[in-house]
Amino acid sequence: MPLNEAGAREGWVELQVPQQQGDHAVGLARRIALEPFHKRSWAELGFFLASSGLTGAAVLAIGALGIAGLALTVVSVGVVLLAGGLRAARGFGRWQRSLAWRLLGEDIPEPDAFRPRPGFFGWLRASFGDPAAWRAAGYHVAKVPLTIFGVWFALSVWVEALLGIASPLTGADGFGRFGPFVHVASLGLAPGPAAVTRAGAFATGAVLLLVAPWTMRLVVSIDRQLMHLLLGPAASASRVRSLEASRSRTLDAATETLRRIERDLHDGTQAQLVALAMRLGQAKEMLERLPAEERGAEVSAVCRLVDEAHRGAKEAITDLRDLARGIHPPALDTGIENALATLAARSPIPTEVTVAIQKRPSPAIETICYFCAAELLSNVAQHSHASRASLTCTQHGPWLRIVVRDNGRGGATVSRTGTSSSGLAGLAERIGAVDGHLSIASPHGGPTTVTIDVPSGS
Repeated sequence: MPLNEAGAREGWVELQVPQQQGDHAVGLARRIALEPFHKRSWAELGFFLASSGLTGAAVLAIGALGIAGLALTVVSVGVVLLAGGLRAARGFGRWQRSLAWRLLGEDIPEPDAFRPRPGFFGWLRASFGDPAAWRAAGYHVAKVPLTIFGVWFALSVWVEALLGIASPLTGADGFGRFGPFVHVASLGLAPGPAAVTRAGAFATGAVLLLVAPWTMRLVVSIDRQLMHLLLGPAASASRVRSLEASRSRTLDAATETLRRIERDLHDGTQAQLVALAMRLGQAKEMLERLPAEERGAEVSAVCRLVDEAHRGAKEAITDLRDLARGIHPPALDTGIENALATLAARSPIPTEVTVAIQKRPSPAIETICYFCAAELLSNVAQHSHASRASLTCTQHGPWLRIVVRDNGRGGATVSRTGTSSSGLAGLAERIGAVDGHLSIASPHGGPTTVTIDVPSGS
């Protein structure tokens, strides 16, 4: 008779568990038992404590600056304090991302860098228009209720578990008595001998120790999502950043292509034309040295043809040199400083040059700045009736500023109707292609100041 039938007759029921499900259950039980001793669980606990403390400091600092700024908005210092609060929010957000990376290994991409415009009001405008700062402030505001929930739901379990486990050593009979498992923890406090009470507290603490990592993980996972949502780059910003990087690569590739074309023209075609002009010049000299009696009508015609060809070759060399210089000015090979100094030296108007650049701009930006400065100095020479001018190029963080001033008659405007100032419209379009800005201050009677701001990287 089969064994299962015999067992059934005797009142026993045999349960057969598939091997795969049994292994899965054993693995799950092992994971639950060992989870409190994993580095990840303690790292999440440390992150919650450190991040909560940082959130408290951030809320106090941002709140104090915000309240003081609102109270003092009647004076300019209030606006500065409000802008400072936003800058502080961005800084605290950076520290939160650093904590997440160091303790959790969570890589949260940096938001768009703060890009202040030159000048005090440019800084204020950029501060209040910084979406990353507003989102960082929103994160710390949203983190306050999450921290309160985490203390009640997750940190309390760790506290109850550690107090319960330590009760045989500390002699304490009580728990923290807060959190969602306070009634479970109080089971170990049933009236009875002290040894029994402490044994019950220890057993309850051991059970809660198995639960504590999972409650904290839930809170930290919510915080992870919140950080990615508010402390990382926005979806639109990521898209804009990708487009800007693509545009930068395209501009740099186009600039490099133009430089290669300029080198090819200079070292190849121009050299060949120079050699051709030299040969034609030699042929012209040989024909001119022939005695008059040996010259006939045909030789004279050949002399005229060679002379015309020689002049045409020299004109082609000049045109080609101008074309190559327009593609990529050779002066830019040594940097924008020397290139601007060369422009000022060639200008018929005495021009003072001041250049203060800490980091060399990208090749595309250098080229744009050179041609803009060349166009502005050309306008000064042709239309301003000025006796002197100045050219300034300075760097303000990620921005490059070019200022051209003259003491001429003024009246320059951006016009598309073909007036003497119509070249400024082309400059505005070229600068706008790299998110730059052109401004003109040119009252009638002068002086004229043209300011160009472009990012130092394309």
